[in-house]
Amino acid sequence: MTSLPSPDRHPAPTPSGRPLPFGTRLREAMDARGPLCVGIDPHAALLSSWGLDDDVDGLERFSRTVVEALADSVAVFKPQAAFFERFGSKGIAVLERTVADARAAGTLVVMDAKRGDIGSTMAAYAETFLRKDSPLFSDALTVSPYLGYGSLKPAVDLARESGAGLFVLALTSNPEGAEVQRAVREDGRTIGATMLAHLAAENEGAAPLGSFGAVVGATLGDLSSFDLDINGPLLAPGIGAQGATAADLPAVFGAAVRNVVPNVSRGVLKHGPDVAALRASAAAFAAEIREAVEG
Repeated sequence: MTSLPSPDRHPAPTPSGRPLPFGTRLREAMDARGPLCVGIDPHAALLSSWGLDDDVDGLERFSRTVVEALADSVAVFKPQAAFFERFGSKGIAVLERTVADARAAGTLVVMDAKRGDIGSTMAAYAETFLRKDSPLFSDALTVSPYLGYGSLKPAVDLARESGAGLFVLALTSNPEGAEVQRAVREDGRTIGATMLAHLAAENEGAAPLGSFGAVVGATLGDLSSFDLDINGPLLAPGIGAQGATAADLPAVFGAAVRNVVPNVSRGVLKHGPDVAALRASAAAFAAEIREAVEG
């Protein structure tokens, strides 16, 4: 297990006084621990398989076990906000504690909330997850750009200010996504490719890695027609239960594979509540992914 500096409550400042960017912190975490991202998805069936009730107590026991088992070894956690929100304010309180505990233990947190709106509403979503003094402050947030990429500007601006990042839905693994993401604009470019181009512009000049990433499904096969070299991270769901394997990553992502953050949820979580089994499963996925990415 490789230790990383605990992020405390906020990203550490640079010599200029600005927070260390998410892309920099993510690159360091992936290099130290491997690029595995483990989802925290406490849906009812999974709680039941752990012998837990589908209530707030079960939610808390599940989340606490995942964090205690894996926070000192994986680079990233991705809690799915919906599975906490369904319990109302008490579920949100569990999510707050989960985020705080994970970050205090040194793991980066990508909040999977897929927020997307316009104007002051988008700004409010951004403040919920990206404002440094928010109880739900996370290292990055998933967002939907399908009200137009420009609608994300409040989140982009606040992420830069807070040293946080975004993962923008670009080429998702669900079959329905293609009707929007593969649609062709008047200029001949698909919507998905347009989102990737916007992100490349956001990340221009960033080193060692930009903070504005894309969500790109690992199950999509050959993506050579898309320019995935956005100088930012590529959050890749689909490894494990959805059918993709670590060995598929180089073929799907090509030259951008080193910037891929593969997400595994059920493939790891199904081994709980046994802490040793959770750790063994995550370690096995991490080793397979590292070997595939590094060759």
